[in-house]
Amino acid sequence: MVREAVKEDLNALLELYLFLHEDRTPERDEHLEKTWDQILEDPDHHLIVNEIDGQIAASCVCVIIHNLTRNVRPYAFIENVVTHEEHRGKGYAGECLEYARGIARKENCYKMMLLTGSRKPETLRFYEKAGYNSSDKTAFIQWLGMDK
Repeated sequence: MVREAVKEDLNALLELYLFLHEDRTPERDEHLEKTWDQILEDPDHHLIVNEIDGQIAASCVCVIIHNLTRNVRPYAFIENVVTHEEHRGKGYAGECLEYARGIARKENCYKMMLLTGSRKPETLRFYEKAGYNSSDKTAFIQWLGMDK
């Protein structure tokens, strides 16, 4: 079942992110709790999960960014697309991206963007199959206050 995350999903999401790029779950402190509450309360921040048999199998984030160009239409930014290794190849992350597309359409976004650090051909094919291309824009990243 694809849905937006609720407060009780925090632990499961932190565990799922170990399959993304994290090497440990963050400390459960005031900063983490405040950030989680801000995410849940922000109407433009959509943390999407795909729950299979009571377990969060896949997730992505869709943030709506308000904009003054393109006839004052917003755009959507997709981040943290991840699937638990036991559930890969079953379309669960694709269903999360489709849910995000529905949000973007409802919000009248003129485009959706995502970045991936993966160079794996199967990951890039997954994004292409989901409707994204790597030929329209060039991405640059500047890391702040951390080693890559």
